[in-house]
Amino acid sequence: MHEKLMFASDIHGSAFWCEKLVEAFKKENATKLVLLGDLLYHGPRNPFPDGYAPMKVVELLSEIKEKLVCVRGNCDSEVDQMVLPFPMMADYALVTANSQKFYVTHGHLHGETNPPPLEKGEVLFNGHTHFPTFSELNGGGRYANCGSVALPKDGTPHSYVVYENGALTWKDLATGETFKTCSLDS
Repeated sequence: MHEKLMFASDIHGSAFWCEKLVEAFKKENATKLVLLGDLLYHGPRNPFPDGYAPMKVVELLSEIKEKLVCVRGNCDSEVDQMVLPFPMMADYALVTANSQKFYVTHGHLHGETNPPPLEKGEVLFNGHTHFPTFSELNGGGRYANCGSVALPKDGTPHSYVVYENGALTWKDLATGETFKTCSLDS
């Protein structure tokens, strides 16, 4: 079976951008939406994002709960889990699609500079930095960051990533345009 995954992170309570994310997920027709933390709260270091309405984010994500795989971000807490009808408190998850393995975590515990042990070809997927990137890691693993849905940094777009046919594709959430691609087959 052909599997297509969508990765996103750092919604930070923005109903405006979460609605665009759910629309993009439906349009992409992905198998699962992997959310890499910081779902409801903006955090003390961040400004309020556009359309800050955490309970509306709960409503939007609840509509697709059976399609979600979520991990905890540094701004997520047990009180958030109390209002969400899907699990999101795990520090990491292992996700496989078409034999490609992804170690998904928010990025505050394991990231590009301190990855967990990875097998050759596995991908460590993070959010947290709000900056989309891809790199090769020592030992044959790879690192990918999907950027941020609501609060992108350094002039990068509001973004998400699609995994399909052995490639990662970064897309601008506002326009749907591709701005980066990487093959995982090499």
